[in-house]
Amino acid sequence: MSSCVNCGQCIKVCPTGALAEKTYIREVLAALEDPEVVAVAQHAPAVSVTLGELFGLEAGSDIDGVMVGALRTLGFDYVFDTSFTADLTIMEETSELIHRIKTGETLPMLTSCSPGWVKFVEEFYLEFLPNVSTCKSPQQMMGAVVKRFWAERMGLDPAKVFSVSIMPCTAKKCEAERPEMAPEGLPDVDAVLTTRELAQLIRQRGLDMAAVRPDTADTPFGERSSAGKIFGATGGVMEAALCTAHFMLTGNELGDLTIPPLRGLNGREEAVVKVGSAEVGVAVVSGLVSARELLDELRNGRKDLHFIEVMACPGGCISGGGQPIDVSPGAVRRRMQALYRIDEGAALRTSHTNASVLRLYEEFLGEPLGHKSHELLHTHYAAREEVVR
Repeated sequence: MSSCVNCGQCIKVCPTGALAEKTYIREVLAALEDPEVVAVAQHAPAVSVTLGELFGLEAGSDIDGVMVGALRTLGFDYVFDTSFTADLTIMEETSELIHRIKTGETLPMLTSCSPGWVKFVEEFYLEFLPNVSTCKSPQQMMGAVVKRFWAERMGLDPAKVFSVSIMPCTAKKCEAERPEMAPEGLPDVDAVLTTRELAQLIRQRGLDMAAVRPDTADTPFGERSSAGKIFGATGGVMEAALCTAHFMLTGNELGDLTIPPLRGLNGREEAVVKVGSAEVGVAVVSGLVSARELLDELRNGRKDLHFIEVMACPGGCISGGGQPIDVSPGAVRRRMQALYRIDEGAALRTSHTNASVLRLYEEFLGEPLGHKSHELLHTHYAAREEVVR
């Protein structure tokens, strides 16, 4: 009942430390200790390059393997990488973008990965709700696939699967509780822990991160492309989508899989990118001040953009409201650089070449934007009443 968008940036700047996220550690511990429950964790792209800071490591240190090992030591039965469903998001979102461009349906399309941003549109820019992609976020796609596909394949009762996501974002908690994310009363995601909460849980259990044995995420949702990994930085969704759009339209890979004009910590970046024979006007926005400025331009008649990525937090998820408090801009930049190093060194760099994603379509989803995928991976939005107290 509040016009707060739950982004959590207030927590990071509160001078007295009086603000904090609503914690779900108790619920997670109860699930981990219940022998009747199968506890499943997923971790967002930005977490692995940030968590180490809370244990004395340099900003940007990638501790993916150690983090997965720690989650197993805490008692999670399975650990999945949300970057996998970031790849899945790209397949759906890019297909939706191409459909909109071909049919002229409601452009520019606005991304839907950031729940704080989505709630901002629902409250303050209602006329742009049809522009927002219907795709669920990677967190919610993973939750849906785990409960509605993986559980059945594993012979598990979905009601006995407790799905936990480790996120750099406080708004993800609100997103997981949206009624449309709980079809037939069964939530896609049962609990969300921030990066800070995961560190707290690790300390509570007395884990020595220096002694944790590194491990890898479980299949089939552990194999991800680096396109899915760079979702953690502003511009990452756009880069990944444009690479896949070029392939879907031409059958060929984009010549350079990096798009430098879309990278950086500025509040807004714009470019015109040639995708096949079409020139696509794109913008990348992070921070709601920048988002408001661009939406006002659209409201006033601007028409040269086809696709806009928006992240509620400045810099994207690497600077989310659930990340370590009181960090310098330099630390945020090092997190971004760490994600780009992962991308540069990856063997699998595009979402549409992720064999595990393609197999999921073949075995279960059918095709992007098909009936099954739309039913499971897409959602809707509604106007919210502004409440000013």
